[in-house]
Amino acid sequence: MEQKHPLPPFTLETAKQKIQMAEDAWNSQDPEKVSKAYTLDSEWRNRDTFVNGREEIVLFLQKKWEKELNYKLKKEYWAHTENRIAVRFEYEYQIKEGNWFRAYGNENWEFDENGLMVKRYASINDLAISEEDRKFK
Repeated sequence: MEQKHPLPPFTLETAKQKIQMAEDAWNSQDPEKVSKAYTLDSEWRNRDTFVNGREEIVLFLQKKWEKELNYKLKKEYWAHTENRIAVRFEYEYQIKEGNWFRAYGNENWEFDENGLMVKRYASINDLAISEEDRKFK
């Protein structure tokens, strides 16, 4: 059976480890790599988009990173229980026309016993920023 350590039940240390692993994977901008952290039938809500399963996750992320150039993400621990983690995050990206944006949001994650994410609910807001206002260079 496929596992993604650390496994639940999470401690503060292992929850933060899981968050750092997610941040590193997303910053790789490799949809296949990112998708391996989720169950085959994982459910997502990302803004107003609903995604189901690894295949849709890969397609979603491919489209995302075709539009969101120079992507850089930072995730922060918010809370956890035995098999759930809540994070806040912000990331910056540039669109092909050259404009920069910072996205802020919160995510709620639920994991199965093998450490794979079963559910991911993300609420995200975008803010136009100038290049001089970038935090992540």
